[in-house]
Parts: sequence; C-alpha cells; structure tokens
Amino acid sequence: MASPAGEQPTLESQLAAALQAAEGGGFELGSLISLAERLAGAARLNDVATLYQRWLNHTVSPLRHIALFNLAVVLGQLERLPEAEATYRKSIEAKPDFIQGWFNLGTVLERQGRGEHALVIWQSMLDHPLVGPNLNRDMYLLVVNSMGRLQEERRQFAAAEEKLAASLKADPAQPKVIQHWFHLRQKQCKWPALQPIDGLTVGEVLKATSPLAMLSASGDPGLQLATAVRFVNERVNLRVPLLKPERGYGHARLRIGFLSSDFCMHAVSFLTVELFELLDRQEFELYGYCWSRDDGSELRGRVVRAFDHFNHIHALDDAAAAQLIRSHEIDVLIDLQGLTSGARPNILAYRPAPVQMTYLGFPGTSGHPCIDYVIADRFLIPEEEKPFYTEAPLYLPNVFQSSDRRRPVAPLPDRAACGLPESGFIYCSFNNNYKFTPEVFDCWMRILSRVPGSWLWLLADNEWSQASMIERAGQCGIDPSRLIFAPRVAPPLYLARYTAAELFLDAYPFNAGTTANDALWMGLPVLTLSGRTFASRMAGSLLTALEMPELITYSLAEYEERAVSLATDEAGYKALRQRLSGARQTSPLFDMPRFVRDFAQAVKSVAKPV
Repeated sequence: MASPAGEQPTLESQLAAALQAAEGGGFELGSLISLAERLAGAARLNDVATLYQRWLNHTVSPLRHIALFNLAVVLGQLERLPEAEATYRKSIEAKPDFIQGWFNLGTVLERQGRGEHALVIWQSMLDHPLVGPNLNRDMYLLVVNSMGRLQEERRQFAAAEEKLAASLKADPAQPKVIQHWFHLRQKQCKWPALQPIDGLTVGEVLKATSPLAMLSASGDPGLQLATAVRFVNERVNLRVPLLKPERGYGHARLRIGFLSSDFCMHAVSFLTVELFELLDRQEFELYGYCWSRDDGSELRGRVVRAFDHFNHIHALDDAAAAQLIRSHEIDVLIDLQGLTSGARPNILAYRPAPVQMTYLGFPGTSGHPCIDYVIADRFLIPEEEKPFYTEAPLYLPNVFQSSDRRRPVAPLPDRAACGLPESGFIYCSFNNNYKFTPEVFDCWMRILSRVPGSWLWLLADNEWSQASMIERAGQCGIDPSRLIFAPRVAPPLYLARYTAAELFLDAYPFNAGTTANDALWMGLPVLTLSGRTFASRMAGSLLTALEMPELITYSLAEYEERAVSLATDEAGYKALRQRLSGARQTSPLFDMPRFVRDFAQAVKSVAKPV
C-alpha cells in the first residue's frame, strides 16, 4: 500500500487535469463526482467546491442539478450557508421536481436560524405534492418528521403532533417518532396521552416511550427501569475502549468532574451553584465539562466562577470529550444530565473516570452500566426499591437535594398584582404541565368543589394544555374561571409569586423537584403524593428533611382529604405555616454548609484508593 505522501501528488495531478478538462467543458459528470469524493475523503472540501464550480461554469448538462446539489452540500459542510442556500435554489430551478434539493434547502434555512422559512419549504413539498404517503414515501417520512421535530422545538405542539401522527400512519414502526408523539400529547395535556394510533397498540406506544416521558406516564419502578435500559441499549455504544485506570490517582485534592448541558439559567444550576461554591478547595479540585449555551446570565457566571477548571466540550465528539476527561485524571465524574434532552451518555460509556455517578438531572435510574452510583437519601430510594436501579444508591444522611440560599427574589407582590382574587383559598401548582395526569387533575377539581371560593393557580405552559385543562374543568363541573394561569416570568419574580399562594399541590407520579424546593424556600407548604419511584418521592424527601411528614400522603384519597382540611382548618393551617417558617431556619434542607459536608464525605467514601 502506498503511503499517504505517495498518494498526494497523484491526487494533485488528477485535480489539475480535472480543472483543465472542466474548463473546456469536456469532463464527464461521473468522473467529476468520483474525484470529488476522493478529495472529500482527504478533507479537501475547498478543492471539491472549486472543482464543482469550475465544471458548472463551463458545462451544459441535463444533469446540472446534481452537480449544483453536490456543491451546495459541500458549501454547507464548509459553513458557507448563504452560498449553500443560493446553490440549492439553483438546483431546483434546474429541476423543479428535485425533491432532495427542496428538502436540503429547508435544512440549510433552519441552520441559518430561519426555521419558519424551512417549515414553509417543507410544507410546499406536501402541498404540490412532491411527496406523500404513497409518493416518494421515504422522503415523505423525512419531511414530516423534520417538520414535527422543528415545530416541537418552536413550541408549536399541536402542529408537531399532527405531523408525527401522519408519519406514524404511513409507517408505525418508528420508535423515535412514537416517543416524541406521546410526549407532545403529555405537554398539551391531551388525556389520555397514552392511546393507540393507527397500526400501534397502547402497549407498543408504551414500549417506545422515552425515559423522561415514562416518569409521568407510570409510577411503576420496574417499567421505568425497563424503559431506561432499553434506551441505553438502543442509543449508547457500549463497545468502546475503557479509559479508566484500575486504581485511583492519589491526588492531594480529589478531582471531581461535573458533566452538563445545563450550566445556564436552568433548574440544575439553580440547585447546584452553591454546592460548587462551597466545596472545600483544600480537599477538592472541581472541573466542569460544559456543552451549555452561554445565556449571559448571572447564574451562569456564578457557575463558571465556582469551578477551578471550566471546559467547553460542545465542539468535541464523545470520544474526544472522554479523552479530555481522562487526561485530567478525574477521580469522580458526576453526570448532571441523565437521560434528559441534550444528554451525552456515550461519554460515560468510555469510563473516563474510575468512579462515575449521576445526580439531579434525571430523577430515575439511568439504566447505564457505566454509572456506578446515584446520589440519594433513604426516603428517596428506600431499601426495598434498590433492585429497580442499575446504580448503587450513594446515600446522603439528611437529604439528596442541594439548594441555593443566594437565589434572588423580587419584591413580594400582593394578590392583585398576580391577577388573583382578593378572597378565597389559593392552591397552586407551577409544575411543567406535562407532569399532570387526568387522575390528579380530576382530584384537584374535586378539591375545588369541596372548598367553596377556592382557586387553582397554574403555570401557563402552552395554549393547548391550558385549553385542555379548561375543558376538563368544565367536564368536572368546575367553573373554568376558577383556574388562573400565570405566565412565565424571570426567576426572581417567579419566586416572589409563591407568597401570594397558600398551598402547593404536587403532581404525581412526577413530583416537583426544583419547584418544590423553591416553594418551600419561600415559605409555601407543599402537599405531595409519594409512590415507589425516585420521581414520585422527591418532594417527600424535602418534607422529610423539614420534619413535616403530615404534608406527605400515600394515596390519592388521602391527598384529597389533606388538601381540603388544610384549606378549611384555619388554625391548623396557621400552625403549619409557623412550623414551616421555623423549619426553614433549622432543618437540614437549606443548611448548605451541612449539606456540602455530607456530600463531600459521601463522595470521598467511594473514591478509588491508590
């Protein structure tokens, strides 16, 4: 085999000859494509672009649209996106029914941040039609799936659901599409979210459900475990070389690495920033590995400043990111992402650290065989539920969740400023609406019916979920005007808002996490329903740390009764608020120095010895 150095002059001479032949208009398209592929394989994309441009400038061919298309692809790879767009347009001018050209034009528009224009292009392919369920079917699936994905990202949930349903009608055997279709229904509170669709049974839909959607869909820990394991088996490449050493490194300070795409204005950073700030630098050296957007927020600034070393890995592939972590000799690597959007579980598959654990980002088992521990407490993961985790629980003695005592709070509003009535008991639930289930929502309606003059204050998550809940309230015999929807606001305003409510009603089986922490920090009692899973025991863990077990219920009937009694027993409610006020000052929940000591001791206890 010739050396790469020996091949280079041959490629150079072929390129020179091809450019000369193209100048004369005598270079055959097949030969052009073949040489372009060789040049691309040698990472000479600029030469590929030059070659195609020379051929196009001097050649008349009925296949001109192919050369234009290939040139546009290369320009896109070179990030010359406006030129790529113009060239795709030329390719479809040359051949108006060139479906691949139309589709790629949409993709390059999306890459330029012009998503609405991309959707118009793709919709035109359906309207003409250039594609359909029985017309260029594979491309039809690509078009409707791309539209559904982009519409979901743009929070156009109803349109996205419609497109994905059309895709599944044409081909039900698309697990990733099923996954998004189901979660879109959850986001819109389209109940029952879990239902059959043409060609798919309820069981088949459930089987394809994502780990995140399953947290709301079922309180069965076995089903959540099976979903996580299936996800990892399908999405994670476990046949990669392991990088970890057999023993620890013996550093004077233990090196802890934190992985996340949420080092920005995100719930994970709200909860962890003070932990990063307070970990003792005499004992620990902190490394951050970040693929987050830089949102310019003060919170992100605090997070970045809290690390000894902050590494941006968004431009690295998983193998390179793992190699970087290994080169830093990290003793304990803590993944803050889990199986949520933006996760990079393949980094962990390389085992770049001798000990790897998961924390906060995903409230359930990761199903990942390369994650050794999940940070927990004994309420969160009881002894009898440990078999439903692929990780060993690393128990903290008081509470699993860290907090931030420096979170900024706006001036406290009165009811009128929040759009609330002046009288009546205010229940609230500011959870993301996809956590809501019809069973719990119907329970809330029964609570309203039993407490005259009461109100339910909810997050205005999206227009479709709001319409669904208003309709459901009417079906339950509740005047929809008793549901009050609060728009999203900046975090300091959101925190201040809690002081206008009187009781937070938790969701089940996916409890409030950061939201419960926020409510309790602001002195608002949280009534929760605890089940068997991590996600259904988060709020109960916080209340256990506060020594307020009367706010933890274990059945929907008990939950309903407690919600009614708290609203109707004025003296009992007042005493509860006073106890919560005192517990905030004395309990472990918001005692961050104590939490950090517990966290540090737990991490040190599992670090690999030298």
